Amino acid sequence: MEKTLQVLTELEHDGLLVRYAIGGAMAATFYVEPVLTFDLDVFVILPQAAGLLLTLTPLYDALRARGYTEEGECVNIEGVPVQFLPAHNALLEEALAEARETSYGATATRVLRAEHLAAIAVQTGRDKDRERVRLLLEQAPLDGEYLRAVLARHNLEARWKQWTT
Repeated sequence: MEKTLQVLTELEHDGLLVRYAIGGAMAATFYVEPVLTFDLDVFVILPQAAGLLLTLTPLYDALRARGYTEEGECVNIEGVPVQFLPAHNALLEEALAEARETSYGATATRVLRAEHLAAIAVQTGRDKDRERVRLLLEQAPLDGEYLRAVLARHNLEARWKQWTT
């Protein structure tokens, strides 16, 4: 995975991504016991193209030029299926802006905060997201005040209460 993260950092350096951070199940493993996952979810802010439409085409073209291939909704980068998820709402934009700088091996990267992972799970609302919230509550060092503020800013307090009481 370290080589995959190096490629992502290069893509950011080359301007194909404005910012990226690891999200989803892989990000959760930075805070809780690992769970089975088949891909690396990477939340991204893309450069603004001409017009208002954001597209992954320049990113995919650059990856193809480097020899990486698409597999369904993922791109196989150094043996790791990577799913690029554009930040399409205020919660994801905030999560990317507040992502924690960390290292994976010798490679610098960013990982979404555990509080944002929980809020994103609540917003997404799938069964596996409910399980992620449970694990984060049990195992992650959550900042309760920060989490409450995130939930309030993004109108997720009612669903949070349903999921956690």
